[in-house]
Amino acid sequence: MDGPLNLSATPWAAAANRSGGGGGPPAALAGRAPLSVFGVLLPTLLALLAAATFLWNVLVLATILRVRAFHRVPHNLVASLAASDVMVAALVMPLSLVHELAGRRWRLGRRLCQVWIAFDVLCCTASIWNVTAIALDRYWSLSRHLEYTLRARRCISNAMIALTWALSAVIALAPLLFGWGETYSEGSQECQVSKEPSYTVFSTFGAFYLPLCVVLFVYWKIYKAAKFRIGSRKSNSITPIAPEGLEVKEASQQSQMVFTVRHATVTFQTDGDTWREQKEKKAVLMVGILIGVFVLCWIPFFITELINPLCSCDIPPIWKSIFLWLGYTNSFFNPLIYTAFNKNYNNAFRNLFSRQH
Repeated sequence: MDGPLNLSATPWAAAANRSGGGGGPPAALAGRAPLSVFGVLLPTLLALLAAATFLWNVLVLATILRVRAFHRVPHNLVASLAASDVMVAALVMPLSLVHELAGRRWRLGRRLCQVWIAFDVLCCTASIWNVTAIALDRYWSLSRHLEYTLRARRCISNAMIALTWALSAVIALAPLLFGWGETYSEGSQECQVSKEPSYTVFSTFGAFYLPLCVVLFVYWKIYKAAKFRIGSRKSNSITPIAPEGLEVKEASQQSQMVFTVRHATVTFQTDGDTWREQKEKKAVLMVGILIGVFVLCWIPFFITELINPLCSCDIPPIWKSIFLWLGYTNSFFNPLIYTAFNKNYNNAFRNLFSRQH
């Protein structure tokens, strides 16, 4: 390191100092300005975000590894997603925070810069494609539940996991392996993803725009498939008419009609939701929220990443930081969204450190 890190040199602190009024110090002395509450609070919150992201995803991984019932699909896809998000929290976010605290100057050398950028692209891309794999798995389980057997589901999910990490590795290592642009500038102490226009198009489309198109198309198909299946069941439901002498009892809280003839009881399903219909509705809602949060978190960053090198636009550093960390927060929300819709995870969390499961 070239010197001690200076909190007041961060883009957030600089913005806070500029907003403090016209009596502040000139720009040349901004690095020596006293620390503001804003300049201390934000790095603290980002450090807590990284810690919470790491702990929550580790908890999901530990649960899947220790509970045998989770050693099958789709939990292997969730484990792959949690692993990528753990790596984001452990390998990417801490060095990104150091980078921000140093005023977006890299003082840790070329080799560590290349490693950090490679892990940044690898882990974030893998997290995005894992969300896409989960959406695809949900679609096939809803639309082809008879053909999508457990064996087929296991093979396809393992193939999607392998392709996810292979594609992510190709996108992350392309600049190092093929000399596709430079990530480190020693003179200006800059460490960033290669700004070579051709690599920018390749990486942004491979890491975001292609999976974005896939998840939006898949969710539209999931919604249509679930709506068609539920609608077809309701249109084919039976509502019998009771003849004379037949006692009819309607259950107040259940979607059933109970007919009693002498000592025999016959039960027909009415227009209420069945257990499978409720499960499908919950799956559609879960995938919708997962995709919605993914899009909201990452789309500002990837729009600026694609536009900036192509049009030479000057985007303020504070907005680059906001968009980058907004994307990182997706790794925090992923386990929260998925486990919130699965009661088995909630029960497993309570019993994780007990002797019996």
